[in-house]
Amino acid sequence: MSLQDANQALVRPLISRLTLRDFRSYVALDIRPSARLVALTGENGAGKTNILEAISMFSPGRGLRRAEIGQCARRAGPGGFAVSIEADIRGDGVQLGHGYEPAGQDAATRRFRIDRAPVSSARAFADYVNVLWQTPAMDGLFSGPAGERRRFLDRLTLGADADHGARVARLERALRNRNRLLEDQGDSRWLSAAEQEIASLGVAVASARLDTTERLSALIEAGRNDASPFPHAVIRLEGDLERMLVEEPAFTVEERYRATLAESRRRDAAAGRTLIGPQTSDLVVFHGPKGVAAQDCSTGEQKALLTGLVLAHARLVAAMSGRSPLLLLDEAAAHFDSRRREALYEELENFGGQVWMTGADPELFASLSDRADIFTVAPGTVERR
Repeated sequence: MSLQDANQALVRPLISRLTLRDFRSYVALDIRPSARLVALTGENGAGKTNILEAISMFSPGRGLRRAEIGQCARRAGPGGFAVSIEADIRGDGVQLGHGYEPAGQDAATRRFRIDRAPVSSARAFADYVNVLWQTPAMDGLFSGPAGERRRFLDRLTLGADADHGARVARLERALRNRNRLLEDQGDSRWLSAAEQEIASLGVAVASARLDTTERLSALIEAGRNDASPFPHAVIRLEGDLERMLVEEPAFTVEERYRATLAESRRRDAAAGRTLIGPQTSDLVVFHGPKGVAAQDCSTGEQKALLTGLVLAHARLVAAMSGRSPLLLLDEAAAHFDSRRREALYEELENFGGQVWMTGADPELFASLSDRADIFTVAPGTVERR
């Protein structure tokens, strides 16, 4: 199958209706877009990002702000919220719903529904939509701490493997458990059991991250264009387990890691944390055309590099799942010059999936007036322009 045929065969979900109740700044909201490009414009604080966050709740995890679920409820509201999207998928409609009810006599409850039938978690939404995003909080990714890049890589991995987030969460809990056992000088049998769990989960997490990095690198290399305003990235994952996984089968690496954990108890107890494992790995990124580490690039170059990486990941998710993801771009075009901004819009149109964008200045989207649904956002309200 040619690349053109593969692109034509993609399922391209389109949100045809988004409704909110008591979510963030909205008492109620009902938006009905019809275009592949959707632009939300309005003053800072008007509620544009709240709309993107509502859509991001249909992915595994905590959404694009990583907020505690109760924080998403409207402050002056009853304490809960409801979000619903109606998606058109090859002519067939599906309704996805996500709600939260505050604690009363029973514990606080999250509810998930597909066509009004309850499902157990947001993981079930991944059978219908994939949701990816870029936010201003990611602008310092390349110069920030390694933990932020690991979180970014986990989000990339989650885009193609909806179970990855649960594995990462289980690994974090297992590591905390081992740290407590070391601090309390716990029974060696309990430590051995904890280390066996960490070894199994650690290798699974490292393998998934490594697979995503390698697939993304191959896709970027295949489509590289040194003249593009969005420079291609050269990426690699650095870590002890990842180096071993390149050379040895997973079951061998798991046993070696378990043995290393047992040998490192005294050192890890002194440090107060586990010093070896995927929780210490780092995603290293270079500006491909220049061959310069991303952290040493200018702010504008880093922004363009990040956007190019997000777009490449969206193409990877589409290729792996057979379904174009919903892409949320919060203020992504605000700091680009007109040439790079128009190049971004061209990339998004070629991408073919539905894209929701925000920007405070309406002029950012002036050239899209005949190609996009443009909405003006004011506190609590949204109107089509």
